[in-house]
Amino acid sequence: MPAVVNHTGRRQRWRTALLLLLAAGGLLLLADRLLPPPLAQFAEQRAAQVVVDADGRSLRAFADQRGIWRTPVAIDEVSPYYLQALLAYEDRRYYWHAGVDLLALIRAATQALSHGEIVSGGSTLSMQVARLIEDLPHSYGGKLLQIVRALQLELRLSKTEILQLYLQHAPFGGPVEGVEAAARSYLGKSAADLSRAEAALLVVLPQAPSRLRPDRHPERALAARNKVLTRMASMGVWSDFEVEQARIEGVVAQRLQSPQFAPLLARRLAAGSAEQRIVSSIDLDWQRTVEERVAAYMDRLPARSSAAVLAMEARTGLVRVYVGSARFGDPERLGHIDMVRAQRSPGSTLKPFVYGIALEMGLIHSESLLVDAPRSLRGYRPANFSGSYSGPVGAADALRLSLNVPAVDLLEQVGPATLAARLAHAGLKLRLPAGAEPNLSIVLGGAATNLEELVGAYRALAAAGLSVQPRLRPDQPLIERRLLSPGAAWIVREILQRDPFSAGSGSLFLPGRSTRLSWKTGTSYGFRDTWAVGVAGGLVLGVWIGRPDGTPMPGEYGAVTALPLLAQVLQSLPPVAHSVEQPSSVAQAEVCWPLGQAPDPDQPQLCQQRRQAWLLEQQLPATLPDPDLDRWQAARVRYWRDAVSGRRRNQSCLNDHTVAVEMARWPLRAQPWLSADQRRASTLPPLASDCSPDALAPSQLLVRGLSNGAVLRSAAGPGRPISLQLSSLGASGLVYWLLDGRLAGQTRGEEPFPLTLTEPAQHRLIAIAEDGRSRSLEFSVR
Repeated sequence: MPAVVNHTGRRQRWRTALLLLLAAGGLLLLADRLLPPPLAQFAEQRAAQVVVDADGRSLRAFADQRGIWRTPVAIDEVSPYYLQALLAYEDRRYYWHAGVDLLALIRAATQALSHGEIVSGGSTLSMQVARLIEDLPHSYGGKLLQIVRALQLELRLSKTEILQLYLQHAPFGGPVEGVEAAARSYLGKSAADLSRAEAALLVVLPQAPSRLRPDRHPERALAARNKVLTRMASMGVWSDFEVEQARIEGVVAQRLQSPQFAPLLARRLAAGSAEQRIVSSIDLDWQRTVEERVAAYMDRLPARSSAAVLAMEARTGLVRVYVGSARFGDPERLGHIDMVRAQRSPGSTLKPFVYGIALEMGLIHSESLLVDAPRSLRGYRPANFSGSYSGPVGAADALRLSLNVPAVDLLEQVGPATLAARLAHAGLKLRLPAGAEPNLSIVLGGAATNLEELVGAYRALAAAGLSVQPRLRPDQPLIERRLLSPGAAWIVREILQRDPFSAGSGSLFLPGRSTRLSWKTGTSYGFRDTWAVGVAGGLVLGVWIGRPDGTPMPGEYGAVTALPLLAQVLQSLPPVAHSVEQPSSVAQAEVCWPLGQAPDPDQPQLCQQRRQAWLLEQQLPATLPDPDLDRWQAARVRYWRDAVSGRRRNQSCLNDHTVAVEMARWPLRAQPWLSADQRRASTLPPLASDCSPDALAPSQLLVRGLSNGAVLRSAAGPGRPISLQLSSLGASGLVYWLLDGRLAGQTRGEEPFPLTLTEPAQHRLIAIAEDGRSRSLEFSVR
């Protein structure tokens, strides 16, 4: 009987124990539900935004709402050396326990009793994550709550998820959290690229982030790192040889800072995105190289100046280099202003598009005769940057030399509204003052645009006439627009091909490179903006230099300020192969000046100068007529000449010796620059005395107050200035006065023009009337 009672009592005790366990479990579950770990609030802490280059390398990180630099990273994006060291050193039974390692706790307690102080905490990674998500007191009660939270985490999350939390939130000193941010901030590399020595350093750093910061206490950091390495060897995780090799590496950490490459682009991309990791189109190696180039180059420029540089792949439209300011954060240079996007006057950088459209419209070929001479166009009087004029010039040379009057003449033919519309369609929108319409000044910088749109438009020269919207992210769609025909784009690119180190020398190659550069510079009014834009191989490059506040930089202009930096940038970047074949619509042919037509073997006198020209669609347009229609004269003239006397005859006086003759005449405005032979070949013979007057020969402009070949001496004695009062006879409108090729002044009608001469020299004076008539006088001062 007692045995039965004993058996029954044992069952009751087991039942009671089971009920107590169930009750305890229920209470624990209830407590777990009532007091869950604050994972929800923890999850709301967004990681800092980071902008990376096309290969995932950090360009710039932005702190979160607490001022913490934390970069999202996945386990497979972390070096296996770091994961090996972390698990071996911090929690070698991580995948076997349920959040608490009893053996580690017993060991920690034993060590604390024997040493009289805490030697090791016995905390697992789960327990460390529990302390990361909740601020727990460093006491026995806090340790107990940490254990409870670790168990709660294990119930809710997988081992991979807990490890992920540790990798992203572990403290590494200062505002740095997470292994990726630590690797970037201290070591300047991704967590995926850590060596064994670097992995060991970052494993131990969270144990005492402030005391072991390698940028402040490298000796302490080195000792702690070597302790980890010793443990890795003793545990057999790494071989003795691998550990010895790792010990050789010193602890060298950069000053704690977030990476700052392409900072203005990063700010731009981050401002418009809620993503934590933003992938840009930038190539970090290229970006770093160009930023260093720009920083060094700025030392030679005036105070308060800044710069912007874009480098874009022509084929893809991907921007590989984006320098928004010379020195980001420099208050004197206003380095916080992104000059890639700033609206500025483009100077002469739009001229290639005027010439390209003129080619398409059949107005010119590459060697069409244009005239660079003073002129007034509905009150607008363009002048060259140099102040001098070249007279007759080919279209290609006029574009290369960036002559203003020929460009304005062409724009008058093309139409300012047409140019503005074509550019806007291609993505380059000209900003004009409120209420203003496109006018002739836009080709010389009388509107505003920005470097980004300008580079997108120049891409047409490398991509068969298609402009592109520059792509700042790889996932950004490729948006192309037709700006020029393939043939026109190819011809303009050929015209602009020169070596920037010896402009005009005929050499088309950069030293040490096989890539040819086609480039154009620009300078805005008042030396406020300098530009250089070019196409080389598969790259489109743009440079702006100026002052962000718009104040002038006297003496700085595109060719001497922006172009050298463009060439340096190109030299510092690897070549990008990109072939542009000559389109079938383009052909080369011989043309003759002054008519601009093909040579006529039956009329050799019509060809006074031969040139090789690029033609588009086999079009061979004649030289454009003089723009002033009231004084227009035919370029090809047929007249009758007396074979005996050589004089000209007309219908009123024909005789048996009269023969029909054809002559080619130069534009009126080109006359002052013609050689004696050219002038003779294009001047009509005098009319025979027995003929009635005709209007075939234009009247010549006369100058009063100076004769050709005069020798002048000061009446006041040697070294004293000579003052002249000159005037034109027979002119009613504006008269431009050029001394030695440079504009000296202008008058109207026959009003006097004062001229003062101080130095002995040989001079040439040219007077050009608004209707095209001119007079050239040579004289000397002794």
